[in-house]
Amino acid sequence: MSIDRSAIRDAHRIVVKVGSSSLTRPAGGLDGYQLQALANNLAKKALRGTQVVLVSSGAIAAGLVPLGLTRRPKDLATQQAAASTGMGALMTAYTRVFTMHGVQVGQVLLTADDMHRRSHYVNASRTLERLLELEVVPIINENDTVATDEIRFGDNDRLAALVAHLVDADAMVLLSDVDALYTGHPSAPDSRRIPVVRGPGDLTGVDVSRVGSAVGTGGMQTKLEAARMAVAEGIPVLLTSAAQAGAALAGEDVGTLFTPIGTKSPARRRWLAHASHSSGRVVLDDGAVEAVVRRQTSLLPVGITGVEGRFTAGDTVELVDRRGTVVARGLVGYDAEELRPLVGQRLKRGAGLRAAAPASRPVVRRDDLVVL
Repeated sequence: MSIDRSAIRDAHRIVVKVGSSSLTRPAGGLDGYQLQALANNLAKKALRGTQVVLVSSGAIAAGLVPLGLTRRPKDLATQQAAASTGMGALMTAYTRVFTMHGVQVGQVLLTADDMHRRSHYVNASRTLERLLELEVVPIINENDTVATDEIRFGDNDRLAALVAHLVDADAMVLLSDVDALYTGHPSAPDSRRIPVVRGPGDLTGVDVSRVGSAVGTGGMQTKLEAARMAVAEGIPVLLTSAAQAGAALAGEDVGTLFTPIGTKSPARRRWLAHASHSSGRVVLDDGAVEAVVRRQTSLLPVGITGVEGRFTAGDTVELVDRRGTVVARGLVGYDAEELRPLVGQRLKRGAGLRAAAPASRPVVRRDDLVVL
């Protein structure tokens, strides 16, 4: 057994994400055998005292057969119709197999908007915390019946990372149709498994061009992005196949382990860094970048060289350097149209923070800012 993988084995609270291809047949419709095998492993983990949160794809794929479709539809309306039809079937199947072990499940449908809006984010956190206190396994999916842009994004990989932040998870497991990250395409004879990724340098030269399955949307790139988001907040991630879920949860040497490269930040900063939606950009000069990134001060108008986008006071904006590299995110204190005339100005000396005078307050307060 790999010592590094003890973090997965011993996690008190773990988020598990499973893709469509691991739950459904290639032509659509649920694969009862695979779904029951996964539920058996998760239920056993839950019965041993681990708090399990399941992020499950599969609603659209489960709806293909009832609608007489042979492949994942391309138009949004049919995708939403398939999701509506398949969602009930998916939850019915999960409820049946978990109940066989005496484990209760609860459905939680989220959209990107629920993550972007701070009040929705907090409410979702409270709901999930209460479900876990009641020893219920939350089964989370994007609300594909009403989702628009996000219905085609990430195959729930990004959602899983955001949920891991939301519930303050100790570990995350990404289950796919491949058993690990490889140096090349898994079918290539010269490809080899990468057992551990300790930082971006371990991915140099790795081919991640593999796309998702016929019934899903995510590929290896979305999984790497999800892993990056999690490990940046101190959460170890294991990537493997659904067939090896039991071994993965037991801490055996399977799949690819991504070790943490950061430490957990406060919940509000996690939301600001990863979940909040950016409404615009503020361009900083070199001195402002130095002050914000290294000295972690508030952002003042004098250090700004440009304002991009339309936003209102209280929105999240990206702070970028002259080359366009995002260096931080923060909650802006001005409307975009109010801020543009103040570019390059110094704070008005002696003005109170609530004064109406131009440039009388910071653009982003240090407490409302997170360095990336």
